[in-house]
Amino acid sequence: MWNEINNDEDLNHFMEMQYAFHDSCIKELKYISGAYVHENLSMHPINDQRVLKIIIQRQFKNPSAIELEFVGLKYLKMSPNDENYTCEIIDATMILKEDCIYWCDCGGLSEADMESYTGTTICASKFRWRAAEEYIGSKEVYVSI
Repeated sequence: MWNEINNDEDLNHFMEMQYAFHDSCIKELKYISGAYVHENLSMHPINDQRVLKIIIQRQFKNPSAIELEFVGLKYLKMSPNDENYTCEIIDATMILKEDCIYWCDCGGLSEADMESYTGTTICASKFRWRAAEEYIGSKEVYVSI
């Protein structure tokens, strides 16, 4: 079941329930633009979906894995650490504005800080999430064919 975030109360409850993403990691993500090329090679060059799905795994139960869905993606800035560094999320920031929701893998940031932050940041029109316990572990969820 998907849970919508529509206001600050929803967002605060979600962040409390997720312990601000403490001891979490981004396991994988999938982006759907909406653009494609037809079989006859004509193109539908419009990014009319812009949906970003992310699987987060946590060192907490209930749930230990969640799926985030950002709809109407405005931007994704991703800066993954290399194999010489750990990538756990200690704290995250989420901010809800009139037409945007922001997510950042660092706690305590303001909307103004998001643009200069060098870690992972997301901005989208809408956000929803769901518990996804079946996604815990190393098995790939968004499988390539």
